Amino acid sequence: MTRNKYHQQLQKLKADTIRMGNMAGDNIKKAIASLKHQNLDEANEVINSDDEIDNLYATIEDTCFALLALQQPMAKDLRLIGSTIKIIIDLERIGDLALEIAWITKSTIKQPHIKPLVDLPRMAEICSEMLTSTMQAFESCDSELAKQTAKRDDEIDALFDQVRRELITYMIEDPTKIKNASHLTFAARYLERSGDHVTNVCESVVYMATGERVDLN
Repeated sequence: MTRNKYHQQLQKLKADTIRMGNMAGDNIKKAIASLKHQNLDEANEVINSDDEIDNLYATIEDTCFALLALQQPMAKDLRLIGSTIKIIIDLERIGDLALEIAWITKSTIKQPHIKPLVDLPRMAEICSEMLTSTMQAFESCDSELAKQTAKRDDEIDALFDQVRRELITYMIEDPTKIKNASHLTFAARYLERSGDHVTNVCESVVYMATGERVDLN
C-alpha cells in the first residue's frame, strides 16, 4: 500500500465514521418522531436502516484493523485509528437504542399516549445536535468543540429526571396508565443513555486530537 493510498484510506475512514454518526443521529430523531406520531412507517424505517449501520460498523472496523496491521501507524494516525474503533462502538449502540425506541412505537401503536410527547422529542433533538457537533469535532480534530458538546448531556439528564418523575406520578394516580407510562419511561432512558454514548465519543475525539484522556461524564 503506497503512502498516498494510505492517506486516502484514512480520509475514507473518517468519512465513513461521520456518515455512521449522522445515520445514528437521524435514527434517534426518526424513532422519537415515530413514537410521538405513532407512525408505523417511520418506525419500520428505523428498524430497516439498523442493518446499514451495523454493516458500516463492520466495514470501518475491518479498515481499522487492516491499517494497523499493514501500516503500523504512529502518533496522531495511531490515535485516529484507535479512537475510531472506540467511537464506532458507541455509535452502533446509539443505533441500537434508536431501534429499541422504534420497537416501542410498534408495541404502543394501538394505544393513545397518556400525554402529548414534548420532552422526549426535545431530548432526541439535543442528542442529535450533539452527534452532529461531535462529528464536526471529529472531522476537524477539535478537542474544545468536543468538550463543549459533552456539556449538553446535562440538558438530557435534566429532561430525563423531569420525564421520569412525571410518568411516575401518572402511574401512581392511575394504575391503568402504568403500561404506557412504562414504555415512555424506557424510551426516555434510551435517550439518556444515547447522550452518555455521545459523551463517550467526545472523550475519544479529545484523545484523538490531543492524546489527553478525559472524563467528560
